[in-house]
Amino acid sequence: MVNDTSPAAIGARLRRRRRALQLTLRDVADRSGLTEGYLSQIERDQANASVRALQRLCAVLGLRVGDLFDQDTASAGAVLRFRDTRGLSFGEDATKVKLTPPAFDHLEVLLGHFAPGGSTGVEPYTHGDSEELLLVLSGEVEVWVGEQRHRLGALDSVHYRSSEPHRVTETTGRDEARVLWAIAPPTY
Repeated sequence: MVNDTSPAAIGARLRRRRRALQLTLRDVADRSGLTEGYLSQIERDQANASVRALQRLCAVLGLRVGDLFDQDTASAGAVLRFRDTRGLSFGEDATKVKLTPPAFDHLEVLLGHFAPGGSTGVEPYTHGDSEELLLVLSGEVEVWVGEQRHRLGALDSVHYRSSEPHRVTETTGRDEARVLWAIAPPTY
């Protein structure tokens, strides 16, 4: 399969991401220091962006420049094999695996695993300003959102804005917990 990294593919990817974040060209122009007209030309394949311009755009859109050049996994097939995913350690005794392909601009799904007593970290954190839902698949967790504490068991869920400080902890200290995060639009 040929990887389409033509300017048209990059412009379309930038436009999809901007729209997914519900940003106008003016919003992105103001935040990136680029002109609205130049951004419009990039999105419509009427101008090639410099590396520096792509870096600025990606910073605003929450992308890595490399994301623009990744193969469109949606065209590679709809099935993603869990055995092909890579986990990322984070917090304390916790891992996170991204289950959605990089080409998804509107939704991100992550699988989290917490060892007994594991957590997202000592301090609450924020990321972007998306809608976020945490679903407990197994075990028990405590979820802090702002000043509110929620104790959740299997198949319980809580929703919040990712801009609200939040933290997750496995509560029993003896069992593992698995959770699923759904975030729209993506912030990781």
